[in-house]
Amino acid sequence: MAHRTHLALAAALGAGMIATGAAPPAQTSPRASAAPDPTAGTGETTPGPAGTPAGTPEPAGTPAGTPEPTAAPTRTPPSGDRPLHADIKDVDGRTVGSLDIKSDQDGKPSITVTVTGGLPAGFHGFHIHAKGVCDPGSTDPATGSPFFSAGGHVDFDAKSHPDHAGDLPDLLIGANGTGSASFVTDRLMTGQLADADGSAVVVHAMPDNRANIPDRYGHAADTSDPEAETTMTIGPDDETLKSGDSGGRIACGVITGR
Repeated sequence: MAHRTHLALAAALGAGMIATGAAPPAQTSPRASAAPDPTAGTGETTPGPAGTPAGTPEPAGTPAGTPEPTAAPTRTPPSGDRPLHADIKDVDGRTVGSLDIKSDQDGKPSITVTVTGGLPAGFHGFHIHAKGVCDPGSTDPATGSPFFSAGGHVDFDAKSHPDHAGDLPDLLIGANGTGSASFVTDRLMTGQLADADGSAVVVHAMPDNRANIPDRYGHAADTSDPEAETTMTIGPDDETLKSGDSGGRIACGVITGR
């Protein structure tokens, strides 16, 4: 009797397990997020945008406390791309013209000079010099020319005039004191003019002969030999090979970035 009672009890308990038994664990996909529902157990649902059924999760947004993205910084062109400018002044500090340099589509400097008045009419030697200092009180000890502070012509390869990188075409100024010229050079790049010690443009008093001294012209040899007055040579002398006998410096402008 007791054995039957035990069998009946076991059968009843088994039926209850079948009626109320726990469901098997959910199979989670390995790609699915297992993040917990923040509203679980609160009795609340996350409100969605208008027209969205209650309980629809909001689309992910920028987490609180995340800095707003900033606009990309403005690109500063490298010195080789930046336009350059110089105000050209005479020995009295009066502005007599301007120089503008910009790179053309091939990266070569396109140079424009404009003279607005105050310089003598005629052709003038016109060069870019190696230092960005235009001090009219700085004079050449050999010639007394002002603007000695601008140094010699820009020259990268130890060449003689007129093959310096800074040698430019002569500047023609009219009887009214004005003139202009534009040209492109491939002897230098704009970035080379904006280096640590800068550069300057100089207008000379006389035409630049490009050291074009034909061999038929003779002159005393460039030597300290006491017999030099009787020793002759041909072609350009040292002074001609410096600046084409273009004379003193009458105007100067420091070249700077725009």
